[in-house]
Amino acid sequence: MSIFLDKNSKVIVQGITGAEGSYHAARMHAYGTNVVGGVTPGKGGQRTPQGLPVFDTVSEAVAATGATHSCIFVPPPFAADALYEAHAAGIALAVCITEGVPVHDTLKVVGATAGMRIIGPNCPGLVSPGKALVGIMPGHVFKEGTVGVVSRSGTLTYEVVDLLTRAGFGQSTCVGVGGDPVIGTTFVECLREFKNDPQTQALVLCGEIGGTDEEDVAAFIAEHVADVPVVAFVGGRNAPPGKSLGHAGAIVSGAFGTAQSKIKAFEAAGVPVAGRPSEIPALLASEVARRGRPVPAASF
Repeated sequence: MSIFLDKNSKVIVQGITGAEGSYHAARMHAYGTNVVGGVTPGKGGQRTPQGLPVFDTVSEAVAATGATHSCIFVPPPFAADALYEAHAAGIALAVCITEGVPVHDTLKVVGATAGMRIIGPNCPGLVSPGKALVGIMPGHVFKEGTVGVVSRSGTLTYEVVDLLTRAGFGQSTCVGVGGDPVIGTTFVECLREFKNDPQTQALVLCGEIGGTDEEDVAAFIAEHVADVPVVAFVGGRNAPPGKSLGHAGAIVSGAFGTAQSKIKAFEAAGVPVAGRPSEIPALLASEVARRGRPVPAASF
């Protein structure tokens, strides 16, 4: 199994005729994702180079294809409207790749789209290796296995997954939740799903400074998943105080949201924290061995 996404998920791309939407729709399709079409207002009736139908609205796309998932590549001012439209059409899960979405827009849309899971905004998407990929992740670094991965950083996700794959740890699902201050799906929500996924036998969490997601998930782990091997990494431990960093969510106020507070929370929950990404595979192997829970190697 996997979480959020499998080979039966029917995916549409909102903004499929734009440069980014077209490029990544083709990549998702090539990976094996069940991409069933796309949406660009005013271009309904066209087809992509892969032969995918283009619709004027999400509701038309859903009616024609039975789409369940959407991947959104639209400019920031229109991202919230794209999410509202997906929700109104009955989409179950929407991945919003768009960076620079106003925080107030995200707050409103997350509160008004009950019943639709949102990944992002400002995220790389998610992958259930061997089943489907929705977003901008490089599919070749992923291998099917039993390690669930959740990360706030896109590029760090790819680096960590590549390290895990090379070490023989395949993945069940990898979720890039996004680096904005307000996001649709949190670490805790991902872990709730992983907890009920029989394929997932271990977890790797990649956090960073800013916000409280890591502290929240550490408390959740201590109470609900203490029997599962979990390792973590927190980026930004050497960030200069008061320095503005790339992710909009990487905002530190005093001791609040610091790398040190997050590391302390993880360690208090019994989660070992890697000092650098390259240490994660060995740390995971040690934690798996300590708990006596075999994690099958990657499926090549």
